[in-house]
Amino acid sequence: MVRVFISVDIPQNMADKISQVQSYFSDFNFKFVDPLQVHLTLKFLGDVDDKLIPDIAEALDNINYEPFEARITGLGVFPKPSYAKVIWIGAEGGFEGLHREVESCLKDLNFKRDKKEFTAHLTIARVKFMPKSKKENFLKLFNELKDVDIGTMSVNSVYLKKSTLTPDGPVYETLHEVHLGDM
Repeated sequence: MVRVFISVDIPQNMADKISQVQSYFSDFNFKFVDPLQVHLTLKFLGDVDDKLIPDIAEALDNINYEPFEARITGLGVFPKPSYAKVIWIGAEGGFEGLHREVESCLKDLNFKRDKKEFTAHLTIARVKFMPKSKKENFLKLFNELKDVDIGTMSVNSVYLKKSTLTPDGPVYETLHEVHLGDM
């Protein structure tokens, strides 16, 4: 079994800006995502049989979607600011359509469609616990940074990634790349 997901990678030149946003929250005990590992997950498949990887790759080769320009902007949280568990930066562009295309390509492999509405985002931190004494400061910072703008990027590829969980955080490995617009 391998743990896999489908993603769009963020250009490495955005890592410094993402790190800068994370640094505003350095007084909090958050688990930060390595800025060089930040990505946009289109679909999390979870643990799948190794033998399915070639079938998933072949299904993804059927993605029929043109490359597009995207803007990485806006700070958000799941589920809500007063009870933040995940801190993220939003992504604007053709991600919703690309997500639907990925879902469509995988339907014959019996992967369940996502039940939650897709929100294009880059996870930058996870919150295990936030003391009440820090909540007001967090909400103030969150409101100050909610319009953060990381910049624009070209979305040309989709990746099938393997995720290996380690004590130092996940390690990602590209198993397959699909170039958009190659149909």
